[in-house]
Amino acid sequence: MGTLSRATDFSHTVNGLLQKRADLFNEAERLRDRLAEIRNDLGAIDRTLGVLGYAGDLDAAMPRQKREVIFGRGELSKAIYGELREATGPLSSRDIAREIVAMRGEDARDRKYLSDLTKRVSKALRSMREDGNVRSATDAKGNVVWERR
Repeated sequence: MGTLSRATDFSHTVNGLLQKRADLFNEAERLRDRLAEIRNDLGAIDRTLGVLGYAGDLDAAMPRQKREVIFGRGELSKAIYGELREATGPLSSRDIAREIVAMRGEDARDRKYLSDLTKRVSKALRSMREDGNVRSATDAKGNVVWERR
């Protein structure tokens, strides 16, 4: 019968946990990529149905889903302020949304998510403008850009 190894440090445990962490991270990345592909495919199917003349309500035909809370209370505003604080010049809502996606480590290839986030950022910025915390201007191309007051 062999002797039991009793390591005084936790190097085996640490190495095992690091490997498991890397495996889980890679799996999460694969799932994120697949989810973005599925969302893009659904958008393409919806557009094709529209071209073919389907006039029904696509959202009504979908199974009801639980509401997904993306940002906690005040979290989006804080992220927007952070991006405007670090910016060297005025930013568009889409630029701010891209930076937030990158900061959170989310998939920037998910066009629907980026579009939805851009709308949320725009709405939050309009509210912040009413409160006097940010100001908007129009760039040379006619796009609205934002900066801190």
